[in-house]
Amino acid sequence: MKAESFLPDDYRPAEDEPFMNDRQIEYFRRKLNNWREELLAGSRDTIEGLQDSTRNIPDVADRASEETDRALELRTRDRQRKLVAKIDSAIRRLDEGEYGYCEVTGEPISLKRLDARPIATMSLEAQERHERREKVHRDD
Repeated sequence: MKAESFLPDDYRPAEDEPFMNDRQIEYFRRKLNNWREELLAGSRDTIEGLQDSTRNIPDVADRASEETDRALELRTRDRQRKLVAKIDSAIRRLDEGEYGYCEVTGEPISLKRLDARPIATMSLEAQERHERREKVHRDD
């Protein structure tokens, strides 16, 4: 593994530099790792919260409200678990030199799109085509 490259705190990838150069790779690696850590910390907090709040609530309405809140929290955490898997996949693509390139066209994904959605695997155009096809097939 390469030594961590220096990256200023205010660095943002720019279109006028070579695509997926060392600085951009380090920028996205840090962004993905930080996002992953935030999600995992939230999961740990949820688990602790659920363990602490196992209590008997006599009022039926209050109990139903708490159960609904728990179900919503668990559903959110399940979505985040899937998101962590996508982040891990993006980090793997970074390691393999495939990150930032559309899996459909092989073209570079725009830096703005990657900055907004670092787990993106398709260019905006390919994603839109994919969603249009999906919508057409769903309407059948």
